[in-house]
Amino acid sequence: MKEPSRFLPFEPENAQKMATYMKNHFPFLGVAAPERKKLERPLLMESKNWDWSTLQQIIQFYYGQPEREYHYVAIDLAERNKKRLTADQLNELLYLVAQKQWWDSIDAWRKVYGDWCFAHQETLPEVFSWFYGHEDFWFRRMGINLQLKFKDQTNTQLLQQGIEADLATNEFFIQKAIGWSLREYSKTDENWVREFVESHQELSPLAFREGSKYLMKQ
Repeated sequence: MKEPSRFLPFEPENAQKMATYMKNHFPFLGVAAPERKKLERPLLMESKNWDWSTLQQIIQFYYGQPEREYHYVAIDLAERNKKRLTADQLNELLYLVAQKQWWDSIDAWRKVYGDWCFAHQETLPEVFSWFYGHEDFWFRRMGINLQLKFKDQTNTQLLQQGIEADLATNEFFIQKAIGWSLREYSKTDENWVREFVESHQELSPLAFREGSKYLMKQ
């Protein structure tokens, strides 16, 4: 395996626009997602042959770079290899989830953990417990949205538990997550979401509006 390298180009004409869009939380190289995905493809293919120690080190290397595009590369490496990871190995990556947080990285990490849980339903309560009640609201956002695409395999007890714990949390990204999960699940079980909304009058206006979006069309 080659030593990890900074293989993405610097495109200054786009860099500042991308940084501004992300509220200047991180510097950008200016590499658009389609180009980044094309350039990282050989690395992702090669990663399938790495052992866990190597994979973890390379993910850490790219997540340690200052530019946001390399953080995406690191998460893409985890996403590409998620099927062969164990619960313990996913747990070992949580220290990266706790770094350089913003909605884009959190939602990308959520997909890694959510997809893994969908394929390992028996571990869902354990993985959910990593996020539920966490002092870091970004982790709690991941817990609320962990089953976002589970459809009829959604564990509604855990979904309800995650939402109810943060009903009164005055944080935009938490309330947005609550609404997002309710809206998504309403596509599968409209009645469950309707009953939940009607029985939880303390839902914030944002969560109610987002979660009821499709219910209002009935």
